[in-house]
Amino acid sequence: MIDALERADVLDTPAQSLAKRVRELLAAEKLKDAISGTWLGHPVHPPLTDLVIGSFLSASVLDIIAPRAGARAAQRLIMLGIAAAVPTAVTGFSDWADTELSDEGVRRVGLVHAQANVSALLLYSASLIARRRGARARGRLLALAGAGVLGGSGYLGGHMAYVRGVGVNQTAFDTGPQDWTAVGTGADLADGDVRSADADGTPVMLARHDGRIYAIHDRCGHRGCLLSDGELDGHVITCPCHGSQFDIRDGTLLRGPATVSQPALDARDAGGQVEVRSVTRG
Repeated sequence: MIDALERADVLDTPAQSLAKRVRELLAAEKLKDAISGTWLGHPVHPPLTDLVIGSFLSASVLDIIAPRAGARAAQRLIMLGIAAAVPTAVTGFSDWADTELSDEGVRRVGLVHAQANVSALLLYSASLIARRRGARARGRLLALAGAGVLGGSGYLGGHMAYVRGVGVNQTAFDTGPQDWTAVGTGADLADGDVRSADADGTPVMLARHDGRIYAIHDRCGHRGCLLSDGELDGHVITCPCHGSQFDIRDGTLLRGPATVSQPALDARDAGGQVEVRSVTRG
């Protein structure tokens, strides 16, 4: 099923159009940082999904084990899930819209994931209306149907996060070589210049600022774009894809939508050769 969805190119036009619109609506820097989770240190979307799914499924559990005694609590849980669904959807759309055009499979699956979430939300909303009108049996059935749709949607969301890496730190398991490793000469690296290099398989961005060479991981932790293709302004490098900014001196995150700092590397000039090694953060 997943493979079929990732190959469904009929979804490309609506997915690209929607992603463009989402990026336009969420372009404001402070808004984008807030919904991306820059302030939190990791994406906001995953914990919000737990709130929505937990509330809805808890209501359905009460419907099964305590249909009478738990009726009021189930109704309140559905109300909580509906209220939490809006910010959850906004943060999810934001993460999804940042996927690149080369990630057609992710965008296709993400579009179906969003549609399934909307369907589940409508079913639980209809369940709430039925309960308030006294049609409790119908409300319970609608909630169970919503739980089924929500389970399928959650499977698609898990695929995007844990198989395709949407919202995952792209540098989490690659902090660079432990020992000093040569990555080329520094003679051709003028002040204010940026260059990409390879340190035993780790992509490294080298930059010279105020006469000193600095090195950080070249692949942006947000979606994996190369920082060396970005613009250096003083000691600040801006990701060319989504605008995240980092301090080249220590990799500190200065602006999102990235949520973590870049792995920094020690850099030194050893007889004309630039050598780097990973820095262990305290």
